[in-house]
Amino acid sequence: MAVRVQFENNNEIGVFSKLTNAYCLVAIGGSENFYSVFESELGDTIPVVHASIGGCRIIGRMCVGNRHGLLVPSSTTDQELQHIRNCLPDEVKLQRVEERLSALGNVVACNDYVALVHPDLDRETEEMLADSLKVEVFRQTVTDQVLVGSYCCFSNQGGLVHPKTSVEDQDELSSLLQVPLVAGTINRGSEVIGAGMVVNDWCAFCGLDTTSTELSVVESVFKLGDNQTAAAVQTKMRDSLIDSMV
Repeated sequence: MAVRVQFENNNEIGVFSKLTNAYCLVAIGGSENFYSVFESELGDTIPVVHASIGGCRIIGRMCVGNRHGLLVPSSTTDQELQHIRNCLPDEVKLQRVEERLSALGNVVACNDYVALVHPDLDRETEEMLADSLKVEVFRQTVTDQVLVGSYCCFSNQGGLVHPKTSVEDQDELSSLLQVPLVAGTINRGSEVIGAGMVVNDWCAFCGLDTTSTELSVVESVFKLGDNQTAAAVQTKMRDSLIDSMV
């Protein structure tokens, strides 16, 4: 199910939250309303953690994680690190990273198996990603944009990429990620997909400005709610079509 939500009149909710299959981080402050939307949707299944990183509320852009682990920048204080550590499930590996491109959420996009990273990311950070998050790492751009974390968003079910992504690029990214991709927008035409929404395998949250058309695209590509069966049928049809063409 895709839900619309706003953080203090701001629709860029991917900036203030980080959602995975094992936990959800939500920025400190802001209205309780923002937190309660996440809590009501996710509270029964995964922990929803109030957090800040380096004294900032833009936690969604500062950290990167999946169900295996969470990487935070070196600006994270010991107190913040301890608080996040205490709130996360025991099996999630938490690590601080010394990285020049410290807004990790902008330069890395990942699900539980694959990570796309900024072409200039440090080699050590790449190794840490592979080790902590248990992902395969690919240096990649999305429509010549190096900030892959900002211009795409994907789960283990599917992904949404920058609207100007060519079909060839979509195919290439799709084969790397092994999930279907769709080029689209969020928040009534915004190209910055990663900042406008967060998603895991069963739930998505989008900015309040997101149109119903954009919402239905999100629900179908990420196979959420009622669209799960429709998506499964579509996938089967597509596979049989490709088989017959081959």
